[in-house]
Amino acid sequence: MRKLHERGWEDEGEPGVPALVERYVELGYVDDEQFARSKAGSLLRRGYGARRIGESLREAGIGEAIREQMQPDEAQRREAVVALVRRRRFGPFYREELAPDRREKQLAAIVRAGHSFDHARFAVDAGSEQVLEEWLEEAREELE
Repeated sequence: MRKLHERGWEDEGEPGVPALVERYVELGYVDDEQFARSKAGSLLRRGYGARRIGESLREAGIGEAIREQMQPDEAQRREAVVALVRRRRFGPFYREELAPDRREKQLAAIVRAGHSFDHARFAVDAGSEQVLEEWLEEAREELE
């Protein structure tokens, strides 16, 4: 309301905010689905998992139906976990000997990023980048 007044609202009384929002939706200025798609895509590219994406969209006020639509498929989930381990230099991207306590920390970080424990374990325990690429390709082929 304050912003409307600052921007020149001069009519008597309060502006009809619900009517304004409805008008903005009609004009395409407010589109929850497009916002959710953009936000989910951005988080996936940064390596965040399905759980974190859902939480982020919920916090942004996106409804459950749209949040369900934005859940990544298996290939996208795998791509996101690989992006995370590559960026953070976990698993096969870690260049030193992987001590048990370091492995546990990597697993915990991946799970905190919203990935399943199974995906985290596979990514950290993958013997090479090639193993991860084959894992990704397997999921992509299943979608075809």
